Amino acid sequence: MKTIRLFPLELRRLLQSRLTWLIMTLTVVSPVLGLVLYKPADSTTMLSMYLANPAIAGGAAGAILFGLLAIFELDRACRTRVDILTDAVVSPLTTALTRLLALLTAAVLTVGLTMLVWLPISAGLIGTVFNGVNYTLAYLLFLGMALPLGILAAAAAYQFTRRADLSIVVFIAFCALSLTVWADDWQLCWLNPCVWALSDDFSNFRVFRSVAWMRLTWLAALVGVWTISYLCIRQYGKGMFGSLARSGRRVYRPAIALVLLACSGTAYANQPFIDQSNPDLTVMSFYEIPYAEGVTFVRRTAQVFPDTTAGTVTGRASYQFQNASGQEQSISFGINPGYTISNVRANGADVPFMVSDYQEYNEARLEVTIPAEEEVELTMEYSGFPQESMPTMQGGKELSSEYLCLENSALSPRVMNVMPGEAGYPAEIEITLPETMIAIPFGSSQAEVIAENTDGTKTWRYEANSGGGILYAGDYICEQIEAGGMTIEFYYGRKHQAVMEEAGAVDAVKAVVDYCTEHYGKLSYGTGDTLKLIQSRVAGGGYAVGGASLLDEADFTIGNLEDTSKGAVPGEIFIHELVHQWWGLGNMFDDSDGSPWSSEGLTVYTTYRIVKELYGADYAQKYYVDQWQQVVDDYYLNFYVRYPEYLEMLPEAERLNIVGNLSGVRRYNEMPLKILKAEQLVGGEAAMDQILYDLFNRELDPIYPYLTYQEFLDACHLTEEDLNLG
Repeated sequence: MKTIRLFPLELRRLLQSRLTWLIMTLTVVSPVLGLVLYKPADSTTMLSMYLANPAIAGGAAGAILFGLLAIFELDRACRTRVDILTDAVVSPLTTALTRLLALLTAAVLTVGLTMLVWLPISAGLIGTVFNGVNYTLAYLLFLGMALPLGILAAAAAYQFTRRADLSIVVFIAFCALSLTVWADDWQLCWLNPCVWALSDDFSNFRVFRSVAWMRLTWLAALVGVWTISYLCIRQYGKGMFGSLARSGRRVYRPAIALVLLACSGTAYANQPFIDQSNPDLTVMSFYEIPYAEGVTFVRRTAQVFPDTTAGTVTGRASYQFQNASGQEQSISFGINPGYTISNVRANGADVPFMVSDYQEYNEARLEVTIPAEEEVELTMEYSGFPQESMPTMQGGKELSSEYLCLENSALSPRVMNVMPGEAGYPAEIEITLPETMIAIPFGSSQAEVIAENTDGTKTWRYEANSGGGILYAGDYICEQIEAGGMTIEFYYGRKHQAVMEEAGAVDAVKAVVDYCTEHYGKLSYGTGDTLKLIQSRVAGGGYAVGGASLLDEADFTIGNLEDTSKGAVPGEIFIHELVHQWWGLGNMFDDSDGSPWSSEGLTVYTTYRIVKELYGADYAQKYYVDQWQQVVDDYYLNFYVRYPEYLEMLPEAERLNIVGNLSGVRRYNEMPLKILKAEQLVGGEAAMDQILYDLFNRELDPIYPYLTYQEFLDACHLTEEDLNLG
């Protein structure tokens, strides 16, 4: 009761302090650090740059500031030597609890002010893809939850030590651990959540959920630690341990602390988001499992039921095998480590199975014994929360009403050690999704709606031929474009429609596919009648297989489409990114020799050639060649280019930043100029087109399928010295 009566007085006193308002003001301003200095989310999506980074930076700065304020306030009575008088009137325990509540209330007010101030700023910076839900969740989780953690950690440090100077050292060290040693461990970085990207076009709920899990885990831990420190508050002239023994007589107090610490430890150990896959990516033991003797694959069917609200998957899978061995055989499957397997039956009878603890490449091994019968139908049910294997790049397994990606064993258990039958690995997949979502098998398969259900869902079905498979689904717009002798199915997120229309995406796709197919040849993975171009949730890159190619949404953000190093206007930058289907995916590049050689050089050059064909030589000269030349001239005048020995004297972070910028200039500007010079030396555009055609269609070495700078020079019958621009 005393705490309730004293709380308004303490809060009023706290809010009358100039120091408090200084701390609150600095916290409100601190998200600016995420725009200019501290940028942990390194993706180029608008929400990464202008929402995640400011919120994370503001949370880190705010937690440190409020932690220091907490130490100052807790030490105030001791510092002014009035603690003897106040302790005689009010219990030190009551005082500590009241001050904590006042500090937490001030933090809540600060979070509210910060969100109000930054709402119009964030909306203006992010533009058309701004979303109120993403904004609210980001600031509450990234910034809002950080402040109480900072207060609790600092208050606990002071209550243990009873010294302001030592408390500050301990608290700052605790913050430094999160910012350095623990920065890549998503569960330990309590101050700066491990968020590498937020999606502009699709849901971010998986990322938000993992941050919430981390925050709540630490909240339970720090409340528990604070409770123990609370019991250590000196009273009755006793020291820390004497006070602990006396305060602990009320058993519920230490019991609360222990329960909270136990809950925190349990949450840490049983997190559902990240698997325990072997971090050594050179180990491939699952690919070395011997094939089951005499067993061949006949067919796989699966019915998949994602719960887009909970982010979970339930499914039933059936596998038909021919067992010519006359004996029982052990069949191995890869399953997502987040799934539980049940009801495993062979020809209607229960059969033994086991899931190993060992995990590799986001899979655990399921072993099932099938009977000695010649024809075997194996059925199983599975369910769970699909886990990821890359804790620092969470989000790939996003599963919501806006987007999902189910890969291989996350779609249904993947057969590991059964030889294909005459038809290969035929599969029939059915998936039930919200009616707003489109199912897109990654490959040449086409999904069709087979049922419109009364609960607002649709059931899709498609045929495939693989042991695993990848399925994308989301709130997509599909544009069908006739180009390059193919039908291009261009899928992009509905939220990105305005950006795509402004960039002239459809026209760009047609121009690129027509031009590159004519000059370089058809894509090796798009030689059929249809090629799918699928915009994915931000994933850090793209890839391609027969009939489909993935386009990372980060390549088509508002910010990226304004990058003048790739083109003069958004439409031309869009062309640049599409050209990477030929130079980057259609041909991989070896850029390890220290030269400016990379996929970017040929991509920029090809973009220039397409733009020249579309808008004329004068336009291309002005907005491409002249721009390259100006940037390269400035590059050659750069102090660190002329005197590289001074670059080594700089601090590592500054040196790497400069090197990265200079390297970008070489890839995007110097290399296109070198290719243009090569074009002149080999006899013009037609001759260069023939050279590039031959390089694109060369027979690839399966062991080393990379295009090197030396191969390009040899094809041109030139040397590096021939392409010097000086």
